[in-house]
This record gives sequence, structure tokens and C-alpha cells, in this order.
Amino acid sequence: MELRQYWQIVARRLWIVVLLPLVVLAASFMLRPQPTLGALANLRLTVGIVPEAGEGKFYTYDRYYAWLTAEYLADDLSEVIKSRSFADEVSERLGANVAPGVIQGATNPQKLHRILTVSVSASSEQQALDIANAIAATLRERGGLFLPQLSAQNAAINVIDPPAIVPPSPGLRQRLDLPLRFALAVVAALGLVFLLDYLDESIRNAAELEQLGLDVLAEIPG
Repeated sequence: MELRQYWQIVARRLWIVVLLPLVVLAASFMLRPQPTLGALANLRLTVGIVPEAGEGKFYTYDRYYAWLTAEYLADDLSEVIKSRSFADEVSERLGANVAPGVIQGATNPQKLHRILTVSVSASSEQQALDIANAIAATLRERGGLFLPQLSAQNAAINVIDPPAIVPPSPGLRQRLDLPLRFALAVVAALGLVFLLDYLDESIRNAAELEQLGLDVLAEIPG
């Protein structure tokens, strides 16, 4: 089948190819879920051990182990922040205005090398900042309660980026949702057009009669 014949099949029912994607697009706009209103606050901090002062003219591994220990502490601390006991401590610091379960579900720590980023999602910007500030204060003042290593005199937790509101950005799935729906609707419309043409037994031109083995003596122009 030539491309011209494909186009003729589509052109006969072009309204389906146009109308179906438009209906799907309009329905997607009308029925898509409304974005949840909320706020996101981020804070970044470092945790580590200050290496001991070496004595004598010889090489020690103190600095190497200090870097290694910092990475281990950041790993452990990211898990501590997810715990219920840590959420209880933060909730108590907030005066029990926010339930521990809410804090636990709203907090998402992520580690990159020795830098720990804590993201806090909440219903309002003020609540997100309050929780993030309470987390930072709890880590600095009560970190040794959860990790005994932080009770050492040379252990330190430093906030390098204080809590700040992060502008919300749509996710990849949200950005691609409508274009994918529209593309699938176009493909479905084309498939429907070719299916209807396959099921249609009408004779439209002399070529279709000749394909049936019949001789065409004359044809009345359209």
C-alpha cells in the first residue's frame, strides 16, 4: 500500500484523529488532581571529628580516619533523623505543636559524601521552617543522645546552610503527563481509523474493484 493510500484512509476520517485527542486533552485538564499546597524547607549540615594534634615528626593516619569517620557519622545520622525517637525529641522541642508521626513523615535526609541535606515538607512555610530549625537545634544540642560518638569533645555538627524555603517545582511525571496522554490519544485515533477502514466493505474507486478481480468498463468522476 502506497503512502498516498494511507493518507486517503486517514483523510476520510480525519475528524476522529482531530476530535479524540482534543477530547482526551480537555478531559485530562478537567480531571487532573489539583497539586497539593505545601512548602519545602532545606537545611545542610556537616558532621565530623576534629583530628588529634600529632606529636613528633612522623606520619599518622589521624586525618585520614577523621575524614572516614565523618562519612560514617553522616550515614548513621541520616538514619537517626528518620527514627521515631528523634521525631519525639523534635516534637517536644516544638512544644508538641506537631505530632512526631507528622515530623517523621515530613523529613527526608539525603547524604552526599560528608554533607547531609535534610528536606522538610509541611502544610505552610512557617511550619516547615519551624520543624527544620528544631531539627538543626536537636542535632547540635542532643546529637550525643542518639549517637554516642557525637558526645566526644572533638565531634562537631555544623549547619552550613540554615533552613530556607525551596520553591516548588513540578516533577518529571507531572510535566510529561499531558504530552504523553495527547500522544497516546493520537496513536489510538489512528488505530481506530485504520480499524474502521478495514471493517468497511464499501467500494469507493475503480482500484478497489480491480483488486476484487472485476473489470472496470467506465468510472463516473466524482
